[in-house]
Amino acid sequence: MTPRHHILTVVLEDYYHLSPFKGLIDRALWHRFERRLEIGTLRTLALLDEFEVRATFFVLGWVAETAPELVREVANRGHEVASKGYDHRSIKEMSPALFWDDVHRSREALERATGQAVLGYRVADRSFGKADLWALDMLVEAGYRYDSSIKPLFRAFAREPWRRFIHRHQGRSGAIWEVPVSSAEILGLHLPVAGGNYFRQFPRTLVRQAIADWDRNVAAPFVMYFHTWELDPEQPRISTASAAAAIRQYRNLKQMEPMIREYLSKYSFHGVADHLGLRHEASLLPAAEAALPIRVVPLEAGVLDSRTKVSVVVPCYNEELALRYLSNTLREVEDVLEPSYRVEFIFVDDGSQDRTLEMLELLFQGKSGCVIVHCERNRGVTAAIFTGIRQASSEIVCSIDCDCTYDPRELRRMIPMLTEGVDLVTASPYHPLGAVRNVPQWRLSLSKAASAVYRLLSPQKIHTYTSCFRVYRRKAVLELDVLEPGFLGIAEIIGKLVLRGGTIAEYPTTLEARMLGRSKMKTLRTIAGHLGLMSRLAWMRLSQR
Repeated sequence: MTPRHHILTVVLEDYYHLSPFKGLIDRALWHRFERRLEIGTLRTLALLDEFEVRATFFVLGWVAETAPELVREVANRGHEVASKGYDHRSIKEMSPALFWDDVHRSREALERATGQAVLGYRVADRSFGKADLWALDMLVEAGYRYDSSIKPLFRAFAREPWRRFIHRHQGRSGAIWEVPVSSAEILGLHLPVAGGNYFRQFPRTLVRQAIADWDRNVAAPFVMYFHTWELDPEQPRISTASAAAAIRQYRNLKQMEPMIREYLSKYSFHGVADHLGLRHEASLLPAAEAALPIRVVPLEAGVLDSRTKVSVVVPCYNEELALRYLSNTLREVEDVLEPSYRVEFIFVDDGSQDRTLEMLELLFQGKSGCVIVHCERNRGVTAAIFTGIRQASSEIVCSIDCDCTYDPRELRRMIPMLTEGVDLVTASPYHPLGAVRNVPQWRLSLSKAASAVYRLLSPQKIHTYTSCFRVYRRKAVLELDVLEPGFLGIAEIIGKLVLRGGTIAEYPTTLEARMLGRSKMKTLRTIAGHLGLMSRLAWMRLSQR
């Protein structure tokens, strides 16, 4: 007798793609995060090999374009590769035209990576409701053979109970298989128990019993799923996530592999196409050829490089969690500055007590245009910036935040503002044309209040005094007698520069919340320090009259 098979689906995506972080992480910044796709995916493949299970992997088109070799490895191991859309959008975020583009763009990326036809689709975020069934017609028209986007949870589709199970959906464009993720019926409500977040949040005995009841009593296969990132409990933590988002993302990650092992050992599974008898339709397509390497032609000896030299200082204190994100971001900075500037990066390790120095050396040591300066003890962000300014070999010196709460690509617009007569250009989120995103309100209020008071005390009316994201004229800044080595020194630089008759230019920009690691600022100490600095600057201004 042929053993009964349930269906196993795996979602191949990275930890920063997910819906709990949508308001925090812009899709345009995905490539800056440390890529950990391989870690969870290879652990998943090893686990499935161990139990001789072939599953269906739902993969983002963005992932196929970013890591085609990894997606190809999934297919080479005998698993089906299906589409999860291109860049993790819900159906509510897409018009019919955008949806049409999404399903085509993702399938093309996946087929280029695997050399196999893509037959199935599952919407990346949330699910299809009754109002979204038009999308099934578009999938038929696009040539998909099945969909797995309907989740009849709670009382959804209560008048169509058959939609809880695999069925043929007949629409105006033709028929398509629908493969809903399974749910448990409790007191007339359909509860999600089939994997992923639900495995990690619900009591394990409840999930175990629900699957056993389905196996005994329901003829249709149980459709289970999990995410590859759920097998990577060491993934970086997004520090700005809400408590609810953090629970959803991180709770019981270490328990996920044992739970999957339990169900793989107890039940038999295969993929969607295998179950529907469609696997033969995944005909081989011409595999994408490997990209040709780009040969970089260096400047010939003796050719004058007329670009302006610029130094970028990056103060670092206990920043090991943010450095891979920083490294990816600086590649973009180099790209946008290279046509006009010769850039050197100066990383100042300000006496870090974690692995910051080790990570700096791993990522930047020996790299052309990179200098690492190590301070034996922690002195503060202003002292670290001055250390970098003294080390700089150019008259134009920029400072950026290691956590990239400001977009350092904006230097391409800030540097040209350091014209003759201007001594400092500062990023200004509190300027009327600036903006702030996801920063806690209490902290934003304190910073804005401090800047407002400094503005009253200053002869030059500047909106933002506390930003570390700046462009300095080296000579003008080194002549200042700055006494505060920590965060206060950032405001002191502007205050004293203005009192000496210097000129400050403001660049309106956006301040984002820190996403990786924790802020080093001590709030009460900083408030008291600002009050003391304000009184000293006020006295200095009165003394000049």
